[in-house]
Amino acid sequence: MAKYKADKVTMQVIRYSLEAVADDMGYALQRMGRSTIVKEIMDFNCAVLGPEGRILSQAHLCPLMMFSLPRTCYNMVKHYQKDNWRDGDVVVTNDPYLGGQHLPDVQFFSPAIFNNQLVGFAANICHQLDMGGCVPGGVAGGLTEIYQEGLRIPFIKLYHQGEENEEIFAFIGSNIRIPEKTLADFRAQAATTLGGVSRVKELISKYGIGVFKECTNMLMDYSEKRTRRFIKDLPDGRYSAVDWIDDDGHSDEPVKLHVNIDIKGDSMIVDFHGSSPQTQGNINCPWSCSEGGVFYTVVGLVDPYMPINSGCFLPVEVRPEKGLITCPVIPAAVTARSETMTKIVEAMLKAMAPILPDRVVAGSHGQACTSSFTGIHPETGKRFIYVEIQGGGCGARPDKDGADGQDLHLGRFMNTPVEAAELEYPVTIERYEFIPDSGGAGKWRGGLSLRRDIRFHADVTFARYSDRRKFAPQGLFGGREGSKASMLLNPRTDREQVVKSKGVSEIKAGDVLSISLPGSGGYGPPWERDPERVRWDVINGKVSLKSAREHYLVSLNTDLSTNETETKALRAEKGKG
Repeated sequence: MAKYKADKVTMQVIRYSLEAVADDMGYALQRMGRSTIVKEIMDFNCAVLGPEGRILSQAHLCPLMMFSLPRTCYNMVKHYQKDNWRDGDVVVTNDPYLGGQHLPDVQFFSPAIFNNQLVGFAANICHQLDMGGCVPGGVAGGLTEIYQEGLRIPFIKLYHQGEENEEIFAFIGSNIRIPEKTLADFRAQAATTLGGVSRVKELISKYGIGVFKECTNMLMDYSEKRTRRFIKDLPDGRYSAVDWIDDDGHSDEPVKLHVNIDIKGDSMIVDFHGSSPQTQGNINCPWSCSEGGVFYTVVGLVDPYMPINSGCFLPVEVRPEKGLITCPVIPAAVTARSETMTKIVEAMLKAMAPILPDRVVAGSHGQACTSSFTGIHPETGKRFIYVEIQGGGCGARPDKDGADGQDLHLGRFMNTPVEAAELEYPVTIERYEFIPDSGGAGKWRGGLSLRRDIRFHADVTFARYSDRRKFAPQGLFGGREGSKASMLLNPRTDREQVVKSKGVSEIKAGDVLSISLPGSGGYGPPWERDPERVRWDVINGKVSLKSAREHYLVSLNTDLSTNETETKALRAEKGKG
């Protein structure tokens, strides 16, 4: 065997090798997935963890799911003694109170054992089509106890030395609505973790266990020092901001999310004191998700290209306060926790804007619009569950416009293509388009949101959670707010009906549901935007003529050329004001 030593070069080779393991696990899972939420939306993430649960590497996939894996793994290691692990074991759980997210997100862990020594875990977390509960698809807003939300799985060995536990498979299958798809996705998750273990062991065999451990510790130290240097350059002080969730799906009262950031030296303390108490409706955010919102934002501010591992988070202490929406206690329901998790990111960016104006973005659509439609397919006579996750606008940046039609910061999910939806489900997508003027005006324009109109050819039960009907995405430094969301049944007909953002209802065959997501905020005063950029936006349907004149103070001629004289006059008048 070739001799290797733990130096900076080997450290980087091992870093990228571990990232490749995590990425390959993810794309293998996508290829094996049976449900559209796996094979199209890619609502999952994968990682390699150390023996105590630290992140060694993560896939370049969904960030919001990542931060559950280390906390859950830490609790799992405490639950199982070291001598209980065998090659081919796979442990699963979906319990938010053991470190998980919400019940549809099921976590898989497989131990990597080298020379009879536990050296780490290959792990993934994946949104399953259905995990039982009172509503098909498991994404209903407004439920009031976790027991209503689905089957809650403690730590169990679904595989023992590579063999399926048939009794547990049967137990889970008997509690979910389309077991053939969900259990196939389970098997795909198990296969990818076992494959990841093989790759990790090959890496250790090549470099040696000593060099592997030393290099992963060096990576942790590197990321920690990178974060500490960044924090140390910030002015000491306390920085706070507030964002709001429209409601909890049970009452119509707004729910407050308050973030406090204390910076001293090279460390940061974050708490949520001042936030609303945990709610009866299910927007409560499990602690691992609240931590994840903070950690995600810190990485984005420091350097999104640095090695993302648990060392990044050592300089940041996130303090829990039990009983708040950010740290609920049993039996709080948590399905719509992403509505709160996204507000943590938005509030942190708002709090840090005064001291990091060149590294923050304006308000993004800042919510998750997740829907499930369940019914009987008229052609096959079989039950279907169609899960839809829609995209909105991303906030304008200090030197660029916001991205159009993307998922929330923390999700980064793909959309379900029109062809994929229509091929598998009894629906027709009649409209799928950007919404003009939905991006907030600014020197840099906010990203546009999306509208998707779905016609149903079967009666369906419609479960959903979304937000941003009452509180628009914020603009920064003179930028205007982005547009708010809406959801209409049978728009522009005498049967038009406003649909609540969170809840469960019925849709009849022939009905059309129109989903419009929030836009995003602009950055800087709109009248400082280059008139040629405004003209380009008008030509491409992103900004209306009315908005060009009223918000950007740009006058266009009938041939859409810029009327430079009138534009200068409009902006000069604004300067006088």
